[in-house]
Amino acid sequence: MKVIGILGGVASGKSLVADQLRRLGAEILNADQVGHEVLREAEVIKALRERWRDDVIDREGQINRAAVAKIVFASPPDGPEQLAFLEQITHPRIGLRLSQQIEELSRRETEVVVLDAPVMLKAGWDQFCDHILFVETEQSIRRERARRRGWIDEAFAAREDAQKSLEKKRSVSGYVIDNSGTREETLEQIKEFWNTK
Repeated sequence: MKVIGILGGVASGKSLVADQLRRLGAEILNADQVGHEVLREAEVIKALRERWRDDVIDREGQINRAAVAKIVFASPPDGPEQLAFLEQITHPRIGLRLSQQIEELSRRETEVVVLDAPVMLKAGWDQFCDHILFVETEQSIRRERARRRGWIDEAFAAREDAQKSLEKKRSVSGYVIDNSGTREETLEQIKEFWNTK
């Protein structure tokens, strides 16, 4: 079984690439989705409530992700310090779930698994991957996509700063997909990659 990690900047089109690889036959592991599951664990809720009080708890007693994001992506020095706390709680749990899911897919004789994890390098989850694919997109395009999602420029910058640099991500990647052109051009590159994997 091959595990392909996907890296790229914020709003670079990683989900588009992952979805197309799924259409070609890969199984997708989405670390953000696993992170949402981890935030529902009782121990995690307890730890975050102790740190940030009821400000981050919704009416159902679950974690309010928007409230947490406001705290951890705040301006330095407070934001990065709070983010480090959150990651210390969640990253090991997410990593454990990802490794269990990869093991399960291997037992099922899955041929290709795609790991979509924006903080893959920071969390050390690249250790699960046989190949790493970098989605290259011009910053002006990524920023415009983020705006269309309702993000202000400060939120875009804060999320980008919370990850490894694009240079670092590109340097560890064995293959680059340029997603600055048309959708068709991107899909063609994905097919080429799939045929050489």
